[in-house]
Amino acid sequence: VQLQASGGGSVQAGGSLRLSCGVSGSFFSTNTMSWYRQAPGKQREMVASVTRYGDLKYEDSVKGRFTVSRAEDKDTMYLQMNSLRPEDTGVYYCNAYVWSSKWSIREDNYWGQGTQVTVSS
Repeated sequence: VQLQASGGGSVQAGGSLRLSCGVSGSFFSTNTMSWYRQAPGKQREMVASVTRYGDLKYEDSVKGRFTVSRAEDKDTMYLQMNSLRPEDTGVYYCNAYVWSSKWSIREDNYWGQGTQVTVSS
């Protein structure tokens, strides 16, 4: 199973970016998918998550600015980031819990490679 994240870049404060994360490989289904970010010198933190059934969670500082969603196939996740601030700068990682088969008794957890987001003031 592989997660491929894309969509990062450099923008000025107030701008927007849209990140994408696709899950590929051999698996049965995906469950909760999340976006994390890691700023320089800081720990990785959860930014937003979406369950397979559409339940959403956001880190407080991004509420009202970021929107997480999933494609109808459930195996692609997006993060629409609006009103970006310099403090949103960091490497953004996607994370997914995946059922490897319909007989699996627990999910496996996977990380994608990071995509850099840089917001200048």
